[in-house]
Amino acid sequence: MIFLTWTFDLILGGGLVWLAWQVLATSDLFKAVVLFIAFGLLMSMAWVRLQAPDIALAEAAIGTGLTGALLLDAVGHLEVGPRRRSRKDRHE
Repeated sequence: MIFLTWTFDLILGGGLVWLAWQVLATSDLFKAVVLFIAFGLLMSMAWVRLQAPDIALAEAAIGTGLTGALLLDAVGHLEVGPRRRSRKDRHE
C-alpha cells in the first residue's frame, strides 16, 4: 500500500511540474489558461494529500474556479488578428 501512495505522489508531483512548464512555455493564451486551470486542480489534490483540506478547497474555489473564469473572460476580450472596428468607426 505504501508503494501505491508513493507512486501516486510522484505522479502528482511530476504532473504539477510538467503542467507548470507547459503553462509558461506555450504561446497560445487560451491553452495557457486551460493548463493553468488543470494545474490548480492538481494543486488542490496535492493539498489534500498533504492533509490540508481547507487550503485544497480554497485553491479549488479561488485559484482554479474564480481565477480561471476571470482569465478565460480576459482572453475572450483580447483582440486577435486585425484590429476590430469600434461602433463609432463603423458609422463614419
